[in-house]
Amino acid sequence: MRYGYWMPVFGGWLRNVEDEQMEASWEYTKKLAQRSEEIGFDLSLVAELNLNDIKGVDAPSLDAWSTAAALTAVTNTLELMVAVRPTFHNPALLAKQAANIDRIGGGNRLSLNVVSSWWSGEAKKYGVQFDEHDDRYARTAEWLEIVDKLWREDHFDYEGSYYKLEDAVMQPKPIKKPIIYAGGESDKAKDTIARLCDAYVMHGDEPAKVKLKVDDMETRREKLNLPPMIYGVAGYAIVRDTDAEVKKELTRITDVQQSAAGYGNYQDWLANTKLEQQVSLEDYSVSNRGLRSGLIGTPDQIAERVAEFEAVGINLLLLQCSPQLEEMERFSEAVINR
Repeated sequence: MRYGYWMPVFGGWLRNVEDEQMEASWEYTKKLAQRSEEIGFDLSLVAELNLNDIKGVDAPSLDAWSTAAALTAVTNTLELMVAVRPTFHNPALLAKQAANIDRIGGGNRLSLNVVSSWWSGEAKKYGVQFDEHDDRYARTAEWLEIVDKLWREDHFDYEGSYYKLEDAVMQPKPIKKPIIYAGGESDKAKDTIARLCDAYVMHGDEPAKVKLKVDDMETRREKLNLPPMIYGVAGYAIVRDTDAEVKKELTRITDVQQSAAGYGNYQDWLANTKLEQQVSLEDYSVSNRGLRSGLIGTPDQIAERVAEFEAVGINLLLLQCSPQLEEMERFSEAVINR
């Protein structure tokens, strides 16, 4: 199992806790990235939103790509999985930018998490076109085709419904083609991901339900004569020595108030995504349905859960916790390096 974590570019993950003691700043992300690779973490996902959907639109939110470039330069082994939304990035320019960051990191340390935008309000505030759901994935498909081709070839033309390139050239190429991760639960999303991506990342869920998703994606890949994918699952981690301590912390983080600053943004996300399951206010409290993964409990209980995920084909766990640094130290000692 590889262990990753969400970089807290929004200053935290709990919509009902105002100050999680992990500010959205370069100083904190640098400290967290450098320490994380020392204690056994393999990867960090750097989310991309220009507005803060956790703490409210007036709260700070770090830029994903400049943050990732800087983190690549000050770390040695950490993979930076950087989120990218095709509607916000010209594919040829992004391919160039990504290749440069790949070389800064010596190759094999940059990966992309391709996200088809869901926040219509953010798009309006930044003057970016917001497509309907299926159109977003159609655009994403063209976007991925262009990026992939630019990383491999020069002097080609491309003309699609959304993009047109003439005699495209991009040098230098990446040292190694970055892994493309993506997530989505609609058929359109899964078809696109199966055809054009290397890895499938899922919202939190119990291993039995995750297995159904893995099996479904593998069936789609087999029909395309493509090799197996990398599979990742999001999870919110709480490690404590006793059940009573676990229950106390769980109560603290799920004390959700509908007046919380991020609640309206959460409703926007629900309206513009196609999910397989209904979500609850408890899901809302920690994002990405992280509690459903069941990575809460004593070290033995969590180790057992990790083994269950491995048994159904999961290669990567993407953790959120709060406060991030302190809880990752605890998780490392109790689970990764036990």
